[in-house]
Formats: sequence, structure tokens, C-alpha cells
Amino acid sequence: MKRTLLAVLLASAFAAPVMAQTAAPAAPEAAPAPALTGNLGLFSSYRFRGIDQTYGKPALQGGVDYAHASGLYVGNWNSNVSSGAGYPNGNLEMDFYGGYKHAFGDFGLDVGALLYYYPGSEARGMTSGKNTGAVNNKELYIAGSWKFVSLKYNYAIDDYFSARGNNGGSTRGTSYLDLSANYDLGEGWGINGHVGHLDYKNFTNGSYTDWKLGATKDLSGWVIGLAYIDTNAKGSCVTGQPYCLSNSATDNNGVVTQGGSTKNAGKATAMLSVSRTF
Repeated sequence: MKRTLLAVLLASAFAAPVMAQTAAPAAPEAAPAPALTGNLGLFSSYRFRGIDQTYGKPALQGGVDYAHASGLYVGNWNSNVSSGAGYPNGNLEMDFYGGYKHAFGDFGLDVGALLYYYPGSEARGMTSGKNTGAVNNKELYIAGSWKFVSLKYNYAIDDYFSARGNNGGSTRGTSYLDLSANYDLGEGWGINGHVGHLDYKNFTNGSYTDWKLGATKDLSGWVIGLAYIDTNAKGSCVTGQPYCLSNSATDNNGVVTQGGSTKNAGKATAMLSVSRTF
């Protein structure tokens, strides 16, 4: 899933107004025009909260965002995924989100809601046999920022990605805390870092911490990125831990069949990417 809105949206939504210091009132400036932007990227793999979503294979990702001058925004973002990452019969992720953001000088506030949806997937085998349709996840979020640093909190208002927990218990209330920094070095260079923690409700060995360190270079609008990503998620395939994922998964009337190949989906990796905002 996309972690933040596009930089151009942040710039337009968080810009502080300039007040004229004159004896007579200054003529009001025209409100910023609504911004409609698109984004497209190719990544060597897709990691969501540190966990491999494409079984180490490349991901093509893209979306569209609309930001109104009032601070309201909506957007959609999409990526291919592996069915074995927890989406039986599915291979596409579609995210829909909307919210409101406002700036207070160097500080910013962002609140909203987010739906993760996996068309064609089947959640029955993950929900104690209940026919709940496609795998999905619904979250509310609130974020604060100061200059190049941000802190974001996501809270699942339904079973986390349709999964049931220990003894069939609900995983509602699963949360994710994300501390990120993106610093512009000038001349098209940038560095970024991130640390996040997932608190997985009623799911043994489900909670973990992930982190990332990366660098980017802007080449005439095309952004080349290289990042190191790692987690302490329990992914040993020898002992069958929860983040040992297979290369595929098929759901047949509530019975999930895993592919023959497995891997630790939280293991450290280097990720190469090229992306552009239009």
C-alpha cells in the first residue's frame, strides 16, 4: 500500500498563507486550484510494512490523487501481489482513501480512512469458514508532521486483512505506528528512513517491527530509489511461523492450498525502484 500522498500534494496542502503587512487590507489571493496527479512506478519487489507481497518478484504500481484547496483529498493506488501473501486466488491490490489535511506553519495534520481491497481473492479460508467475499482491510489513520519528519497511526476497524486470530478471535483493533523522515539533500538527491511497529491483536507472533533506510535521485522527473528493508517478524519456515509465506495460495470452498515453495517474507532485502509523478 502507498505510505504517503505525493510530494506535490503535500506541498499544495501544507503551504502556509502569507499575510501582507500594509496599512490598507491587501487584495485576497486566489485560492489554489485543485490538484489532480498520477503516479507510476516499477519496483524490484513490493514490501508492505516490511513484509514481502510479491514473493521477491517485481511490482508495477500506480495511482491517481485529487487534492482540493480546502484540504480534502481522495485517491486510489494499485499494485500486483502474490496470492500466497495472504490473498488466496487474488493477484491485485487496490487501495482507496480519503481525508483532510491542514498546516500550521512547519506542522501538519492529516486524518482519513483507507480501504485495501483484493478483487478476485477469497477470504473464506481465513475467516473460520464464513463466506465474506474478497480479502479486504479497513483502517482509520491520523498523522502529524514537522518539516521532513512524520508520525502516523493506523487502526483497523474490522478483522485485519480478513484474518481471524487465536481460537477464531477477531483481529479488529490491530494498529500500525509509522515514524518516517524524508530529507532533501539538494541537486536531486534525497535520503529517507522509516521505523514502524505492527501490534497484531489476538494473533500469536503476529506483532513485529520493521525499518528502512534509502536514498533517491531525481533525473528529469524520474526518481531512482535504492532502499534497505528489514524486520524482526517471525518468518521461520522450519517452525511454521506466521510470516513464512508461500509462492501462491488457492481457496476452494474454504480450504486453502499453499504453493510448494515458501520463504521468510520478513527477511532483509534491498529494493530498487524507478517512479514518476505526472
